[in-house]
Amino acid sequence: MKKIILFLLALTVPAVAYAEEPLLAGPSWSLELKGGMFAPALDDWSRYYGKKDMPEYAVTLAYKVLRQVEIGVGGGMAKDKGQATAPIHGILSGEVTYKLYPLNVFVLVRGIITEDQWVVPYIGGGWTRIYYRQTVESQGQARGSADGYHVRGGLQLSLDNLDESAADNLYSEDGVYHTYFFVEVERTKAKIKSSSVDLGGTAYLMGLLFEF
Repeated sequence: MKKIILFLLALTVPAVAYAEEPLLAGPSWSLELKGGMFAPALDDWSRYYGKKDMPEYAVTLAYKVLRQVEIGVGGGMAKDKGQATAPIHGILSGEVTYKLYPLNVFVLVRGIITEDQWVVPYIGGGWTRIYYRQTVESQGQARGSADGYHVRGGLQLSLDNLDESAADNLYSEDGVYHTYFFVEVERTKAKIKSSSVDLGGTAYLMGLLFEF
């Protein structure tokens, strides 16, 4: 975890140098709306749920410390249904519903050089807490949480350049400076202390980013 934080801080050095140059007023906040598929790290996941991944949706809000550097929070939800197994006989014993609610606090660095840049790479990471709920038909519910960390990275494509008139209207009416479509990969690791079970996994997401 320390290595990740030091790496992210190192990436901010070019941003600090860039920020020393005079800039026009720009966005102070960023909002991400995203969704995709989450592949859990749990063993035998596909055995009980029939596939390797499940849908995940998330939203993040971040404040821009510098034009390229953000500190933010995010939350999401992932849900799937499968078949539970009787602990003694090892046979299917009913439907099981599995839900995850990840909460992230993060630092993010975006590779912005010019405001009209078409493609912007980014990388980030930070602390994670995952709340889980597992409900087995006619057998009750198990719940709890696990702490850990996450790292993520991706590419964002400017939508302003595709339709400049729409971008101008969005700024004049709603104060949105830039809009991007993005794709990213996020790796999370969060173990339950009592059992060392890792609730993390790998998410493949896409969505819209609004800077305002």
